[in-house]
Amino acid sequence: MRDTILFDLDGTLLPVDIEEFTHVYFKEIGKYFSDIIEAEKIVDYIWKGTKAMIENLDKRTNEEVFMESFKQSVGGDISAFKERFDSFYDKGFLAVEKTVQSKPIVKQAVALLKDKGYSLIIATNPLFPKKAILHRIAWAGLNANDFDYISHYEQNCYCKPKIEFYEEVLGSIDKSPNQCYMVGNDVQEDMIAGKLGLETYLITDHLINRDKDITCDHKGSYEDFFSFCQSLASVK
Repeated sequence: MRDTILFDLDGTLLPVDIEEFTHVYFKEIGKYFSDIIEAEKIVDYIWKGTKAMIENLDKRTNEEVFMESFKQSVGGDISAFKERFDSFYDKGFLAVEKTVQSKPIVKQAVALLKDKGYSLIIATNPLFPKKAILHRIAWAGLNANDFDYISHYEQNCYCKPKIEFYEEVLGSIDKSPNQCYMVGNDVQEDMIAGKLGLETYLITDHLINRDKDITCDHKGSYEDFFSFCQSLASVK
């Protein structure tokens, strides 16, 4: 019986224009680090670190992989950068909230599923520190305590669209694929969970699809997804 629901965050639980989000994020990063590094350089170094995390298949946390790449880019000690990153996600990152929105029906769906007894999981691509992900959960109008597991880069070793990411999450929550649903808006990064045996639901409001083909078990708008949640049996 499927009693667990994995959720993507950006574009799924948190409606967002990814291009605007990325633009504002890097603009704020550039300002926050402007006294120690040129904006163009730090943006380039972050992209290199992100690429390293996505491509990594070693059993090392994404944070370790990112910082190793960043250290290579800087060519020296990065302790000051680590402290600045930590501070940024407490302060500068908050400016990115203007690029997102909360959607009442998302909160209603989460509340309904929780009431029905489902275990709820945040399976966002773990490219950000936990504190950045907690901010985004709050921006969606949701309570982080409603989720039994939250992926983040200090904890996880793999990234979407690698299937190892989903295997890692399932191992951490001690669930088999046939106990879980995966809900997301990205055809390649989220629906790949179906290859493991998770039942998939594609949210189409902020659809991301790099290819033409779409393979999923269910798809629809936020309103359609809420109806789907209503149709699910209680697992209490």
